[in-house]
Amino acid sequence: MSDNKPISAYEASVEVPAQSQDKLPGLDKHMAVPAEHSRVEYWDEHGKPYLKEYVGSGKLEGKKALITGGDSGIGRTAAIFFAREGADVTVVYLPDEEPDAKSLEKEITKNTSRQVLLHPVDLTTNGAPQKVVSAHMEKFGALDILVNNASQQIISEGIEQMKDEDIVRTFQANIIQMIQLSREAVPHMKRGSAIINTSSVVAYKGSAGMLDYSATKGAIATFTRSLATQLAPKGIRVNAVAPGLFYTPLQPASRSAQAMEGWGLGTVPLHGRVGQPAEIGEAYVLLAGPGGNYMTGTVIHVNGGVHIGGA
Repeated sequence: MSDNKPISAYEASVEVPAQSQDKLPGLDKHMAVPAEHSRVEYWDEHGKPYLKEYVGSGKLEGKKALITGGDSGIGRTAAIFFAREGADVTVVYLPDEEPDAKSLEKEITKNTSRQVLLHPVDLTTNGAPQKVVSAHMEKFGALDILVNNASQQIISEGIEQMKDEDIVRTFQANIIQMIQLSREAVPHMKRGSAIINTSSVVAYKGSAGMLDYSATKGAIATFTRSLATQLAPKGIRVNAVAPGLFYTPLQPASRSAQAMEGWGLGTVPLHGRVGQPAEIGEAYVLLAGPGGNYMTGTVIHVNGGVHIGGA
């Protein structure tokens, strides 16, 4: 870790405290320092950073979005940004994450006029994807944007220590349910609709400690390209976002408190720190809205320069 303290207005990325959570995928409310989901970092004329609330401009006015893993982390930011851009949202989350989901609902209804449907479910259970889409359609009557964001990661020191049940669970949670949910969603989508999948930087650079997770994120990138090819004639766009190191509950839930202390400091080329969820929200808005109208089969890399290369 570098001795040079990063220059940033994001407290949680500059002073990353020791912390851990005992259950995946973790809760935002249990983060030692709260993550930023709605304030974006700006730079003044002297090169000093400050934060401003993200303000929408109607890019998703009247749209109906379904976001998995939307209660916390990156999915929470996508839900907030979408609502501020004018979209109603269905937020899918594990039942144990009810506190985060309720606080998200409160945040959106307090600051926007948009509607939120909370849907607690484990997407890996039998029939869950179909039930999620049915609930969304019953509430909103249309499905314009699907954000496949839910995932889990389990860190293992070596391949010899990996357990069969963890490998299977990771594939079910990260890619299998994503394919199933997309299958259920597509019949309800029309020309101009968008599917956005969350991949990861480790799909491109690999991860020694997360072999199965990395494999699923690589599969997501390939699934994105393949579905984009299939749906292009229908005018339905399919893209992905590949985050780098971001300060979300998934990290302390899968790492020891010691490993989290100073996490990412001095190891990320741009800014020398991990990202905050608010810094990736506009990538999802771009792909969901008119700015992404001529984009499909693309992966947007938001990783602070951890990986630079082909998508």
